[in-house]
Amino acid sequence: MEDRGPEGQAAKPFDVTHRLVLGIAIPMTLGFLTTPLLGLTDTAVVGQLGNAEALAGLAIGAILFDLIYGSLSFLRTSTTGLVAQAFGRGDHREQQAVFWRALLSAFGLGIVMLALSPLILAFAPELMTGDPAVADVTRQYFGIRVLTSPATFANFAILGFVLGRGQGMLGLVLQIILNGTNIVLAILFGLMLGWGVSGVAWATAMAETVAVIIGLVVVSRQFSAAHRPSRADIFDAAKLRQLFQLNADILIRSLILNGAFALLTRVGSSFGAVTLAANAVLMNVFMLSAFFLDGLAGAAEQLAGRAVGARYRPSFDRALKLTGLWSFAMAGAVGLFFIVFGQPIIDMLTTSEEVRQAAYTYLGWAALTGLTGVLAFQMDGVFIGATWSREMRNMMLASFAGYCLGLAVLVPLFGNHGLWLSLNLFLLMRGFFLAAMVPRKARQSFSAAH
Repeated sequence: MEDRGPEGQAAKPFDVTHRLVLGIAIPMTLGFLTTPLLGLTDTAVVGQLGNAEALAGLAIGAILFDLIYGSLSFLRTSTTGLVAQAFGRGDHREQQAVFWRALLSAFGLGIVMLALSPLILAFAPELMTGDPAVADVTRQYFGIRVLTSPATFANFAILGFVLGRGQGMLGLVLQIILNGTNIVLAILFGLMLGWGVSGVAWATAMAETVAVIIGLVVVSRQFSAAHRPSRADIFDAAKLRQLFQLNADILIRSLILNGAFALLTRVGSSFGAVTLAANAVLMNVFMLSAFFLDGLAGAAEQLAGRAVGARYRPSFDRALKLTGLWSFAMAGAVGLFFIVFGQPIIDMLTTSEEVRQAAYTYLGWAALTGLTGVLAFQMDGVFIGATWSREMRNMMLASFAGYCLGLAVLVPLFGNHGLWLSLNLFLLMRGFFLAAMVPRKARQSFSAAH
């Protein structure tokens, strides 16, 4: 049994068990899996309109938001790492202070997004489509969703705080509230009231607002007045610098990762429309693998951060071992699933026989991405939790350089096979480069206590 303090906070040192790992990972995985369900609902609602421009505009608007908000999700991960370390130290006051710093940063980021939205609306839709009607729909969708940017970023901070404390089930509940409300309102506004794309956008905006209100109530109820941080604690210059540096490193890492996937699409387009479409279909296999591995990466985040905060090396080593064991088991199971059921899944995703045949040809490479990427996911979690962000950023840069070299050599030799091989090598490099640094970084972090 864990020794718990007056606020239900785990004391140090602590034991890392299979139950503890899965207690964080499984709810997080289920929470992440509600996100594609939301996308399917939005697509189905707008698809009922029978308007191709509306569907295309929605798709581009969603991609635009994913690119922007995905790159800015550093607020969630940095908050998780810093809260986990304070949790491991048993520092109640700093946990609250980290949350308030993250929340203020979220509102500031949301205001910046609102200020930049006219510029984004003016240029981004035309960059992503040449069809004026589709661009107008994208503007309509984006213009509504951007209104609640502060709430969106605040939800990142709330989820980061909850996960930093290892409250995976509460994180799942908050994700279900967010995405469940969104789905219900999308059907109500978009379909039943006939608002179409505007209804889907308003549904997301209102769901973000509902979720942030509920999240703030739930989180604030965990705070103790006895450990309330002062204004000086919250605005501590050194702690703010740490937060901003951590966010900057994770942002650079995320931008490079998005750049790698954009490069995959750009190079794939040189092989023609059929191959490009097949690659797009197969990227869904990679993304689904990522959803399953993200939950275990989240467990690695919380447990590594907590162990570093507690300055207890045995818990860190045990977390590394168990999250690695479960991550490789999950990656193997997911890879086998796609090898066995990949063709029926491809058939569900496209009706084009040409695209299907092309996707069958490269399915093996896509199914392999779970195994080649598993170490990268786990190590990302460890490095975020331990707040070793500079090394994570640098190893991403090194891996990207290797990826570009792979594209330059392998694509001319093997065509689209070379493209997928380069992606798998990129994932392998990310994992192995980070894993090679763990012993040295762990020695530094844990020797600092003595």
